[in-house]
Amino acid sequence: MSMNTLIKCTASGLLLFSLNGCALDRGLSPESGGEQVSITVKVPQNLAAEPMQVIYRSAKCPIKRSGPDWSSFEVDGYLTTTVQPLQQGNSNLYETKLAINGGGGCQWQLSNVTFGVTYANTTHFGQKVKPASGGGVIVMFDHHLAQRRSAFDPTEEVSGDLLIRKDYYPRVSEHFIGGHEKLAWLVGEGGTYLYYRAPNARKVKFEPILHANYVLYSVGPKVKEKGNFTRYTYPDGSVVADRISDPNFKKLQAIRLEQSR
Repeated sequence: MSMNTLIKCTASGLLLFSLNGCALDRGLSPESGGEQVSITVKVPQNLAAEPMQVIYRSAKCPIKRSGPDWSSFEVDGYLTTTVQPLQQGNSNLYETKLAINGGGGCQWQLSNVTFGVTYANTTHFGQKVKPASGGGVIVMFDHHLAQRRSAFDPTEEVSGDLLIRKDYYPRVSEHFIGGHEKLAWLVGEGGTYLYYRAPNARKVKFEPILHANYVLYSVGPKVKEKGNFTRYTYPDGSVVADRISDPNFKKLQAIRLEQSR
């Protein structure tokens, strides 16, 4: 190996050695002018666009895993990075553009992106109300499952660009067991996240519609005893408290549509 080759190999970062003895650079290094996907979030009042969690994968830089019988096998390596979407002028649109081919010695390929909205301002709910989860989206650009989901979560398959326009409702929950706290959530038709697989999408836009005047309140039990359940009070004044109750998105939709007639 010549001195020039040694210098080039060392400068690239000694993280993974190739067959010729040079260390592969495991960092992202997308080509200028390469193909990109644009992800835009339209942010309602009192909410904020969350930082985007971006996963790239590489078949060229695999990692080893162990099976239940202690056998060893390889899976595609992955790299995680966080990107803060940028506000577009004075609008409520926040956008980031991500390289499809992340480049580098590992030839990283965009795998999935987690993004969404959460409460930035909760003062209208009262004092000491903290923002919680809800309003999340995961878009997968390859065949891999995202880290934050199981094989049982429903995934919508999309052939082209993706427009996500969904209804959300505020939920303010009060908890006592394990410490007193109040949290502001977003209740949508899915769970914390909506899941999409869109390998050909080059434009992804998320437009959450927040029905801020239709608040679901819930109060948890103060003592963990049989027969003590979380009490849900819906915008129409109806109350539900039983063993199997969770925030009911369909009920919230029905209340809003009935009252808007």
